[in-house]
Amino acid sequence: MTKAKVGFIGLGYMGHGMAKNLLQKGHPLMVRGHRNRAPVESLVGMGATEAASPREMAEQCDIIHTCLSNSPQVESVFRGPDGILAGAREGLVVIETSTADPVSTLALAEELAAKGGHMVDAPLGRTPKEAEAGTLDCMVGSDAAIFEQVLPVIQCWAGNINRVGEVGAGHKMKLLMNTISMGYAALYAEVTVLGAKSGIAPETVRQVIGSSRLGNGFFDTFMRCVVDGERDIHKFSIANASKDLRYASNMAAAADVMTLCLSAARQYFVHAEATGHAQDYVPWLADHVAALNGTKLGE
Repeated sequence: MTKAKVGFIGLGYMGHGMAKNLLQKGHPLMVRGHRNRAPVESLVGMGATEAASPREMAEQCDIIHTCLSNSPQVESVFRGPDGILAGAREGLVVIETSTADPVSTLALAEELAAKGGHMVDAPLGRTPKEAEAGTLDCMVGSDAAIFEQVLPVIQCWAGNINRVGEVGAGHKMKLLMNTISMGYAALYAEVTVLGAKSGIAPETVRQVIGSSRLGNGFFDTFMRCVVDGERDIHKFSIANASKDLRYASNMAAAADVMTLCLSAARQYFVHAEATGHAQDYVPWLADHVAALNGTKLGE
């Protein structure tokens, strides 16, 4: 059986592992990176080919993945003079795996449909470790028939796959997920600092909470950074977290829903970003909250 020819745009922390798994599971692969040549050269060394533009990829591939930082980047890849839409043809499927603004996703889906193509929004859960292992979480918004068509491709890089509705629903679900995770991050940072300033060491907080029903994988990762100094355990930037909470706030405004917890959590990330910590990773938020309270957790 001939495997679909797959394109991949965006070879960052998550994209490299996803693309590698597509290649290793038999899909002819065409890639396009950004400034960092290392992941491009890694995949080309495994047998991938490099596209000169998203347009070229759209002209030659059956399915394209995009895995980018935000909706403006996705829109540029779609709408640029040598973008996906310029080369789109009947039957092309784009699997959009970024954490994006659902309003933008729906607009791009309409533009792609006008060319005879199909949009699938399939944002990701978990970390680059799972991307390399091919065991990411994935929440999918798509037409039911297209979902069945692309499911074997998604299974190359995801282990937990849920279709949550039509196009746009995947990105909405991802914003709900990230509201929870970034809300956790803000809460964990705050209570760890409160404990430290009240005489309860961070390692004690981890031991008690982590061994209780309140423990979870995100808490474990967060505290491995705070307590054990594993600074790169969760490679997700404060800038991206702030962006995701902004998109979630926009979704709440559109739905006319009051979101006090979301708004409160967002302020920590906005402040960290505004004070020069945009590229810090999310668990480092604990250091930022400690500094706001005149202390250092390491002490």
